[in-house]
Amino acid sequence: MSDDPVARFLAAVESGAMESCDALAPEVTVDATVPNWRFSLRGDAAVRAEFGRWYADPGEFEEVHRTPVAGGEVVDFTLTWEEQGVPHAAHQIHVLRIDGGRIVNDKVWCGGRWPAGLLAEMAAADV
Repeated sequence: MSDDPVARFLAAVESGAMESCDALAPEVTVDATVPNWRFSLRGDAAVRAEFGRWYADPGEFEEVHRTPVAGGEVVDFTLTWEEQGVPHAAHQIHVLRIDGGRIVNDKVWCGGRWPAGLLAEMAAADV
């Protein structure tokens, strides 16, 4: 098991195994901005349940950028996966605060979940 809570969090995201993620502190808080909405969560069970819905299927990171900052890390990633046979992707930024070897706060911005048809539209519009 890695001593790096961010690596453990990312492994849980990629494997679709948030229910067993041990990188979160019991009192972890999340401030999430998602398309057309913003909400907060408190406690590892609530966070694992919500993120378990976000990362329900095993996927693969197309890119991951980890930037250390005072008290934690900024993680920017693009995740791809298949959901009921349809390719999907999401792009997110997590500003993670670490204390005692666990994530105590996550401010996350998510651009949304994009199915194959929308990914094709975005690729066609890419200049």
